[in-house]
Amino acid sequence: MVNGRLEIIPLGGLGEFGMNMMAFRYGDEMIIVDAGMMFPEDDLLGVDVIIPDLTFIEDNANQLLAVVLTHSHEDHIGALPFLLKTVNVPVYGTRFTLAMAENRLQEHGLMDSVLTHVIEPREIFEVGSFKIEFIHVSHSTTDCVALAIATPVGVIIHTGDFKVDETPVVGDSIDLETLRSYGDRGVLALLSDSTNIERKGRTLSERAVIPALEDIFDRALGRIIISCFTSSIHRIQIVFDLADQFGRSVALLGRSMVRNIEIADSLRFLDIPPEILVTPAEAKRLPREDVVLLVTGCQGEPMAALARMAVGNHKHATVEKDDTVVLSSRIIPGNERSISRMINHLCKLGAHVYDERSARVHVSGHGSQEDLQIMLEAVRPRFLIPIHGEYRQLFRHKEFAVSLGFDPDNVIVAESGDVIEIDEHGARITAKVFVGRTFIDSSGFGELEDMVIRDRKHLAYDGIVLPVVAINMTTGALESEPELITRGFVSDGANGIIGRAREVVAQTVEGSEHEERIDPTVMKEKIRIELKRFIQRETRRRPMIIPVIVEI
Repeated sequence: MVNGRLEIIPLGGLGEFGMNMMAFRYGDEMIIVDAGMMFPEDDLLGVDVIIPDLTFIEDNANQLLAVVLTHSHEDHIGALPFLLKTVNVPVYGTRFTLAMAENRLQEHGLMDSVLTHVIEPREIFEVGSFKIEFIHVSHSTTDCVALAIATPVGVIIHTGDFKVDETPVVGDSIDLETLRSYGDRGVLALLSDSTNIERKGRTLSERAVIPALEDIFDRALGRIIISCFTSSIHRIQIVFDLADQFGRSVALLGRSMVRNIEIADSLRFLDIPPEILVTPAEAKRLPREDVVLLVTGCQGEPMAALARMAVGNHKHATVEKDDTVVLSSRIIPGNERSISRMINHLCKLGAHVYDERSARVHVSGHGSQEDLQIMLEAVRPRFLIPIHGEYRQLFRHKEFAVSLGFDPDNVIVAESGDVIEIDEHGARITAKVFVGRTFIDSSGFGELEDMVIRDRKHLAYDGIVLPVVAINMTTGALESEPELITRGFVSDGANGIIGRAREVVAQTVEGSEHEERIDPTVMKEKIRIELKRFIQRETRRRPMIIPVIVEI
């Protein structure tokens, strides 16, 4: 690369929600901002998480100096262990973000080999040619930062996820003063969160949920069961405060809920009233009207605490008539069906269920249009690069900025893989690097090949057919009638198709030459092709066909 040019290369997170990962390269020095994952759609069977393809990082491993994290959400830190297995470099983040990330590293056995640096907001550190300052911003979790990255060609502001919350429940409000000071000195480019660009006005403060939750606490007759994202530290603090106000004890259910509250409490990001926490066993012995359960499962995950309680399959807690259940979170697209199914079960048990559609029990952690305008007017960049969102959000962010008077030629709408070059002559997309997705089966922390995913879809949609044929390897004759074992295809009585398929297999063997019949490899392929043609013609389906030759 020619000196004097900064490359900004999104490796994930542009044109999609999740997998946020951004490379900044000057000369032969590179840093990565965030290393996120995303959850799979329903059709990616057996895939637990998706992370960015790390080929670009592998190819440029000698240039990578550090990973810098903006906050603790999984779509920003979930891929960190996989990245560090590829190239082990120091990791920089705030106290809470690194504490959450270190849990991930511990699971992967990396804690003893990875160097981490805790950076406080307004602290400046240097990595090669990059001088970076952490700037506190508001979001739905705590200890979040934007980044001011001073490079030889100018200052870049990366907002991370943010909203302009001037009355947060936990921690300080967004540090607009520091952002404005950078604007006064001159900012080359602003990389700004686009998640909520389609919402007008301002995103509400985290405190906006307090009146609705307070009303629910006031009217609740039985247990109050609240489920939220386990990283929603503001929301969790509100629950503790209301429980204390209404004289209720709080029990925690779900491993991630217990772990994250322990981390936040140990770092003093939570102020838990004394003696309010009880164990699930102790909660069972208390009057139901004196208990709050703070549980995992707000997205209807089948093995999480709330979903198991909804079907009577949790050893520590049950849902009974007149209990109150609050889903204090947004519905992530794709989870609608599982959440709806869980709510149906809860209602059948006689519980009163509230979610964001029926009460203001959730507010977004991302800035709406006026928040984005406040950021733009504070920073006053030469160039704007929308980040974090599908293409329509990125494009509408450009439209919104132009409506405020921003030069359309200075807004760069890029997608993952685009190489954005910035120098004294301007900013432009000059190339494309390979980006893709890596599918992870987290039960063994293993990568799944595309072929495995295709096979799973094939089996799920069309089933499997195993023709079993016994052939005498001396004479080439069939020793018995062929058998057809099927799963997920059709029943044996479906228009007699299984019987006719057996005849096709038998005719294929009997119509073959002697040398073909005593060669199992050839015979398997002939059976597979003939059976495939027959099944497609009769059913228009394409089951996976795996012939089995028993040599006699």
